[in-house]
Amino acid sequence: MAKVEMISGLGDLAIAEWIHGRLERAMAATAAPVAITVPGGSTPFPIMAHLVEMELDWARLTVWPGDDRAVPEDHPASNAGKIRSLFEPVGAEVVKLTVMEEIPHFALAWLGMGGDGHIASLFPNTDPRPDDPQPMRMLTPDPLPPEAPFDRITLTIPALLNSDELLFVFRGEERRTLFEQAVRGEHELPVARLLAAARQPVTCFT
Repeated sequence: MAKVEMISGLGDLAIAEWIHGRLERAMAATAAPVAITVPGGSTPFPIMAHLVEMELDWARLTVWPGDDRAVPEDHPASNAGKIRSLFEPVGAEVVKLTVMEEIPHFALAWLGMGGDGHIASLFPNTDPRPDDPQPMRMLTPDPLPPEAPFDRITLTIPALLNSDELLFVFRGEERRTLFEQAVRGEHELPVARLLAAARQPVTCFT
């Protein structure tokens, strides 16, 4: 397992500045476009709102949702629609997830984590595996989250691990405890399976 750095107490702006620094470093290391994957849910969007206000060669950035709900982009539950509304105005490219897409190597894979240990839309019932031969899957969470009762499309563990760094951002002591248990290998929830297979640096903001 990779080394995991836990950082507590930083606000949205400070986390956005950390991400910005990683993007600057990734762009300085190559002349090619840089790809990142980002999460949905309520926690990341205030961070993204700060991030897009910062100076960057945004036209070189391709943003991939880590997962999305099977709804049109103009639906309130669409991750891609919200991500697009933030990143496209500054010049970044935002990808719509389809099973036909070829997944790139990510400079940064930014993830959240649910209270059940799910990452992206890899819920415990979907039995996600680090050796999944598919980079993306259509899945149905069981039980369906009441706040978003939709089928999902999601990157798989191997696609998320095809990255230079992993970033987690979530709030609450219960989730921090669950994550720390995953780091120690005390359960086999999806987050633990990802961390057990990770070899890149992992930073977790709580």
